[in-house]
Amino acid sequence: MLSCAKSGIIGHSFWSDGVTILATAADERIADVRIDDAYLTVELMDGRIISAPLAWYPRLFDASPEQRARWEKSGGGYALHWPDLDEDLSTEGLLRGAPAARAAA
Repeated sequence: MLSCAKSGIIGHSFWSDGVTILATAADERIADVRIDDAYLTVELMDGRIISAPLAWYPRLFDASPEQRARWEKSGGGYALHWPDLDEDLSTEGLLRGAPAARAAA
C-alpha cells in the first residue's frame, strides 16, 4: 500500500512508480481568433493554437472578410458564433479536427 505522500496529489505534481509528472490545467476557452483566405486559427487561453483549413467551414469560406471578422465568444468562451453567418464552432470540435457537417442534399 502506498502512503498518502507517495500516491497523493501535491499541487499539480503526481507521483507514480518513481516518476514525477507536472500537470498544468488546460484552459480550452478562446483567447483570440484569426481568419485569412486559407485558415481559421484559434488561440486558446492556455496558449495552444488550433489551425484548420477554412475550406472545412463553407459558411466562413464563402463569407466576406468583414463577415468573418464579426465573431463573438459564446458558450462561456468555449465556442465561437458568427451572427451574420449563423455559424457556430466549439473548441471541442476544433480540437477533434472536426470539419463542419455538410448540409443534406
